[in-house]
Amino acid sequence: MYRADGYRVRGNDAMYELVPYIMPYRYDASNSVTEELNLAPVQDYIRDCRKRGINMNHMSVIIAGALRLYSQNPFLNRFCMNRKIYARNHFCVSFVTLQPGKTSDTVTKLYFNLDDDIFTVNEKVQKAIEKTQEADSQNSLDKLMNALLRIPFLVGAAVGVLKFLDKYFWLPMSIVDASPFHTSLFVTNLASIRTNTIHHHLYEFGTTGVFISMGQPEKKIVKNGELIEEQKIMPLGIVTDERIANGHYYGRCFRELTKYYKNPKLLEEKPASIVMDPDVKVKNPKWILK
Repeated sequence: MYRADGYRVRGNDAMYELVPYIMPYRYDASNSVTEELNLAPVQDYIRDCRKRGINMNHMSVIIAGALRLYSQNPFLNRFCMNRKIYARNHFCVSFVTLQPGKTSDTVTKLYFNLDDDIFTVNEKVQKAIEKTQEADSQNSLDKLMNALLRIPFLVGAAVGVLKFLDKYFWLPMSIVDASPFHTSLFVTNLASIRTNTIHHHLYEFGTTGVFISMGQPEKKIVKNGELIEEQKIMPLGIVTDERIANGHYYGRCFRELTKYYKNPKLLEEKPASIVMDPDVKVKNPKWILK
């Protein structure tokens, strides 16, 4: 079965065909882990970039590392809908940005090619953040919410219809594009508001399969080989949908992710190759590129 945002996975192991019936909801199938990121290599890299005239930030490094991980591990970009597993036909990230002078925040959704390097990622992230700083700026999500709220008595019915279509049929790409909940990865930077990391729930509406929360850095005494040393650690609270990949797959991915954060220079070059999900029939459809 085809959806606007993905293709039905065929030939899955019998266990993974059965698991969505046992755990039909994302909150049922959510697993959480805390990865402790040594900030020193990331901060050294950010300082080096700024010496080269590149305004790099932590969010860009986190997203670029995740993008490289997804490019080599396509099961991460799968999602479960109505007890069926789908392979997403694109890669996108939703992340929260705080608008200046306001107590409210907004969610930005960006699309990336799987072979984007860290500089391309940073450029897209910086442009998106700058756009949210503009007075009276509205993204597609803001416009969609404002349109729904013009008819308050129909909000419940409208959301119900969207959920029904998403579960049993498919949403038009215009709605998927506006929805931050239909995303490969959701990221929130709680360190920017000096808050500890959390393990954020996976939204039942939409297709989010992985959520990363960046927490407030703290100094910790850690063992580094034979040495005991103090490091500045940023905790990453990661929540995953276990229906799209098993524990062994996730564990290997988390180890691979730390490799990129220990040496962000690895992300300056495009990946040598992209590992495509065998159930994706179209590579980088034109309508999804931003």
